[in-house]
Amino acid sequence: MNCCCEKGEWTKLKIEGDVGADPFWCEQCGCNIDIEALPLSDDLIKRLISWSHSYGEWIDWNTDRLVENGLELEDVFNQVGKTLTEKVKQEIGNTFHIKFVPSTSAKLYAGSK
Repeated sequence: MNCCCEKGEWTKLKIEGDVGADPFWCEQCGCNIDIEALPLSDDLIKRLISWSHSYGEWIDWNTDRLVENGLELEDVFNQVGKTLTEKVKQEIGNTFHIKFVPSTSAKLYAGSK
């Protein structure tokens, strides 16, 4: 399991949504980690991928604006992400340090009006 860190190994991971990326990132160097490289159940992998693909549903990418109820949609996304993070911690145990990084993009878009 390699990343861009000097040692090439990662033990500290963050779960964070982003467009077109798996939800796991090395907390030290920021490399995106292939979800299949982690010892997770197939069901949890599917749930994480589905969750990550919903990232940004609160943004109308054609107009670069929030959709109606965008702040609420982002809050739901973050709540689901927290729940999934806890499930990841249960499955992985103490092998990795895992933290969840909530999305704040809707708040940024709301503040730019």
